[in-house]
Amino acid sequence: MASFPAQPSYPSNVQLPRTLQRPPYAEVPRQNVLAVAPELGDVAIEYVRRGLRVQANQMLAGISALSPSHLPPSMPRSQLYHTTSLTIPLRPTQHAISYPTHMLALSKSSSNDATVTLVPTHAVVIASQCASLPRLPPTHAPAQPGATASVTLPVLSLSVPSPSAFAPLHAFLYTHSVANLLSALLPAVPSSFLSTLTSHQALRGTLASGPALHSLSAHLMSSAPGLSALTGVAQRIAAVWRNAVALGIHDPELWDCLDLAWEVVLGAMNLGAGAH
Repeated sequence: MASFPAQPSYPSNVQLPRTLQRPPYAEVPRQNVLAVAPELGDVAIEYVRRGLRVQANQMLAGISALSPSHLPPSMPRSQLYHTTSLTIPLRPTQHAISYPTHMLALSKSSSNDATVTLVPTHAVVIASQCASLPRLPPTHAPAQPGATASVTLPVLSLSVPSPSAFAPLHAFLYTHSVANLLSALLPAVPSSFLSTLTSHQALRGTLASGPALHSLSAHLMSSAPGLSALTGVAQRIAAVWRNAVALGIHDPELWDCLDLAWEVVLGAMNLGAGAH
């Protein structure tokens, strides 16, 4: 469980937007999907997304099969100019898995950081869900489980507002688990509540329930006492939101989950301010 300052403090000069604005809807460019999965030429994008959800566990297992000792979390930005692909050894596996196809090299949109964050991914997952993604470079021949000792991943440089907040969003694009995303956005969400998030309808029901929001806000206030801790939570939610806007992700469950997290953290701040 996260550790937070013990001394609460609730000054009144913190300004946060009342809501997180959703971007205008934009269709995912079909040519981006065809560039990485030409065999899906006759398949509607929505059916592609549904099919990918079924394969999520195999794809995540494929990412986990990359040898951690040869998969650096970052690399110097200067190396990007002469690094078009990375070859990563694979750990042995007996299961049916799907290896990643690309390596994202994430940098912050508003800075010239010396390093980039490396994230292995499946091109079709992000290409089919991110309307603002540039076209990805061609995929190498897919590795077959048990038939090869390494996989070669083309590198795609990608600027996002917050590379450090990319992981929860990337995971959601695979699993579409509202419970997992909410746990990543808010510290110490009660497991009894997370177990109720079994459908989009349940999520929207919570958003519309004043008592449920109040209960979650009160729990957050006790788990993250003090304005500094709550502001940190709000900043992380906003960072994930900015990434989703920049990538052009238009998933109703994602946006409702971000709205719920935002309502809860603002409610916790209001409760704290009222108590002091």
